[in-house]
Amino acid sequence: MTTYHFDDHAIHWNRFGDFVPGFHYTILDVDEKSRVVDVLFRLPANEQIVLHRHRVLNHTFVVQGEHRLYESDGGLRETRLTGSYTVSPASEKPHREGGGEQDAIVFFSIRPSDDEVLYELLDDALNPIGTITFQTLVELYQAQRASTPG
Repeated sequence: MTTYHFDDHAIHWNRFGDFVPGFHYTILDVDEKSRVVDVLFRLPANEQIVLHRHRVLNHTFVVQGEHRLYESDGGLRETRLTGSYTVSPASEKPHREGGGEQDAIVFFSIRPSDDEVLYELLDDALNPIGTITFQTLVELYQAQRASTPG
């Protein structure tokens, strides 16, 4: 079987806050009428991003590497390999995500319906420290488009 390498050099990556230095995103599209956001996340190799809950439906496709999901205590919950497609409903169960031996690139199609809060960010004691809303992603997309050449 032939192995392919995904070349992400032409992608305009944006740093996702100060949570983990290697955690980046690029928003591919925001459909405000249908309320769907398509995003590529680059999850750093052998790292875990901020603890969070998915408050809405997410469809994911692993483009590169291993997409690792961790329990709130840091234990490995699941490994999704390149080519894996997953439909994940909203969940109260918090987790962290990260890459395997190389950065993982994962396509997320976020489908909030009428919900505004997409993700709830938590500290290690499971206390809320912030939220990512539909409007947050709309504003990030607008800023990204304004700062991207071409």
